[in-house]
Amino acid sequence: MSATAKDFAAQPLPSWRRAVLKVGSSLLAGFDGGGLDPRYAAGLARFIESAREQQREVVLVSSGAVAAGRSRIQAGGDGLVLRQALASLGQASLIAFWQQLSSVPVAQVLLTHDDLRNRRRYLNARASLRELLRLGALPVINENDTVAVDELKLGDNDNLAAAVASLVDADLLLIATDIGGLYSGHPQRDPNARPIERVAAVTPELLLAASGGAGALGTGGMRTKLEAAAKAATAGVATALFCGRDSEVVDALAQGRLHGTLVAAQSDRLRARKQWLRHAPASGSLLIDAGAANALRVRGASLLPGGVVAVQGEFRRGDVVELRVAEGDDAVGRGLVQYSAGELVRIKGRHSRDIEAVLGFGYGESVVHRDDLVMIGDKAAASAPAAIVESASFESNSQEAAQ
Repeated sequence: MSATAKDFAAQPLPSWRRAVLKVGSSLLAGFDGGGLDPRYAAGLARFIESAREQQREVVLVSSGAVAAGRSRIQAGGDGLVLRQALASLGQASLIAFWQQLSSVPVAQVLLTHDDLRNRRRYLNARASLRELLRLGALPVINENDTVAVDELKLGDNDNLAAAVASLVDADLLLIATDIGGLYSGHPQRDPNARPIERVAAVTPELLLAASGGAGALGTGGMRTKLEAAAKAATAGVATALFCGRDSEVVDALAQGRLHGTLVAAQSDRLRARKQWLRHAPASGSLLIDAGAANALRVRGASLLPGGVVAVQGEFRRGDVVELRVAEGDDAVGRGLVQYSAGELVRIKGRHSRDIEAVLGFGYGESVVHRDDLVMIGDKAAASAPAAIVESASFESNSQEAAQ
């Protein structure tokens, strides 16, 4: 048994179908400055592959672009502009690095915090990531360091990973570190430091105790990882901190066991989201046919344009709308709409494949995605979406035909 596995007794991971895995540059950069080293990344890639075999989805947030860029060009110094240039040089190498370790297509996604604060860009990023997962690709997310002025500050990718976990409706945030997890003190300086296997809440005192400073290759220490875990917890996402250098620890993750620190979620993500959808003010209504209503209730399908009969009210993409059965005007659900009222007037009753031909663009085949939908009216319908979202899979084109 490895030293880390001895320090941190195995505990069960929370149930999950979609996870965000954050990998820092300290696990990727070669010790000789020769770019990216697969010695630890290979084990993490095997975990991602194992998750796929279990019908689970992983979104990867990966550092390492600056380290990869530094290996391609001789440049001294460490200023912000230089690091931005090195990140630009290294992005292609970083994606190629993960592609060599992956059996599925790897997709590069560059984000800044502004992308997640701006409503329209947030929805666009969300839709793109959903589509990549539906296609079976591995999204590899990094910050767009080349254009972001203040995005290379301490621990930014840890916090980005927490934001991405909320963006993609992840059930779990996994942060691979270069130590076993959280300790009561600095394990290399304090001989009395003891492992902390579970954290109920991230407190200011805990953050202070975790301030161990940044590593030579990374941009953040344990404090920033706990800050990210606190943000994820608020969104209803648990966080697992584990040693990405320990193959035994990484292999155990695929078996649902964590040798590390688990930071508990502060609320039930699905329940909180469904409650919000139930009670948030609706900006309009969609009248749908009986077949679409049945597909939503029984199959847990997304609402597609073919099932929309009429559009009522004025609303924008991302607003909450009510779904009503045209024949009886009964409310059957509420959800976040992917197209504006004006756009839906043009595509209602059409097949999803016609969306781009009619509008000249498309935000995906669904009008209301089932991850953004809550059924109302009866107990069976109300309980269906939780099971649907937990499955974290996407409907096939054959389901549209049935609608």
